[in-house]
Amino acid sequence: MSLNDLKTFLRLMQDDPILKDQVLASSTADDVAQIAIKLGYEFSGDELLRFSGKKVGQVTVHKNDVPGEYN
Repeated sequence: MSLNDLKTFLRLMQDDPILKDQVLASSTADDVAQIAIKLGYEFSGDELLRFSGKKVGQVTVHKNDVPGEYN
């Protein structure tokens, strides 16, 4: 991972409302990483999760704990 790629992507996201909406609509950190890869930024969903609690510009990364499926 490039920590710089992650930070640059988060800065871009704060200034691009369409990108921000795509990220906020993502179900998983891996989905966010795939969006970033399409834009030329390389980091994994796991690396994004490990960045949880940290702030870049006006963006703070938060890990959302979603309960599992129930039968």
